Amino acid sequence: MSCKNQSQTSVKTTSIQGHRGCRGLFPENSMMGFEKAIELNVNALELDVVVSKDHQVVVSHEPFMNHEIALDLQGSPISEADEKKYNLYQMSYDSIRQYDCGSKKHPRFPNQKKIKVVKPLLTDVIQMSEQKTNSTINYNIEIKRKPSYDDVFAPKVAVFVRLVLEVIHKYDLGNRVNLQAFDLETLEEIKKQAPNMKLALLVDENESIDKKLKQLSFTPEIISPYYKLLTRKNVRDYQKNNFQVIPWTVNKEADILQLINWNVDAIITDYPDIRAK
Repeated sequence: MSCKNQSQTSVKTTSIQGHRGCRGLFPENSMMGFEKAIELNVNALELDVVVSKDHQVVVSHEPFMNHEIALDLQGSPISEADEKKYNLYQMSYDSIRQYDCGSKKHPRFPNQKKIKVVKPLLTDVIQMSEQKTNSTINYNIEIKRKPSYDDVFAPKVAVFVRLVLEVIHKYDLGNRVNLQAFDLETLEEIKKQAPNMKLALLVDENESIDKKLKQLSFTPEIISPYYKLLTRKNVRDYQKNNFQVIPWTVNKEADILQLINWNVDAIITDYPDIRAK
């Protein structure tokens, strides 16, 4: 969404991206959450994708049923010790969609509505959002891959990337979509298969932005670090070098306002309603 009530020192509009849809208010990566984010006028939907046994691209942060959000088929909680036994890559999508991933009270998001939801397909999200926004919404899609996932929780990286790109190419999204990843091999594979795809380098809180950038064989369009890695100066310096700067995941209003004041290009947040007030 456009953040118009900015500090007098701000010189541009900062976009808002709904993290996993609207996780602070609705179950994460759910159709209801994405619909709410659109209602709150976010500029982009931020979401995560994994792959099912039948090679469907599923919107999910983990390639298994996370104990924090999922119930088993009997409606009982899944324990942290058992969650990886519910391996999405070993399940068809018809099986995955039987699991309730929204009725359980979230331990870290007390205001999140408890509603029975299922993990949607990427195609479901795109079709809904294109219709609701008249093809104006942007998409920031994270490929959830680690090298240790190959052939266990996901296909090999080349297949994973190809499956995601096939879904994206079904729709005329143009420059309204970018892919992001923490995993460098994934980014390299995307660059190989889709040289013109806009890419975001995700940087974790225990990593160095500059060191990670140097490990890539190409220069990504976007730097997307944990927000506390940013300062007014390095935001300005990265932007002078033609990077977009999109920090994650910023949930406190004071932090959001500070980053807007620093002129970051966009903010990823669980609470897009903060800027709707």
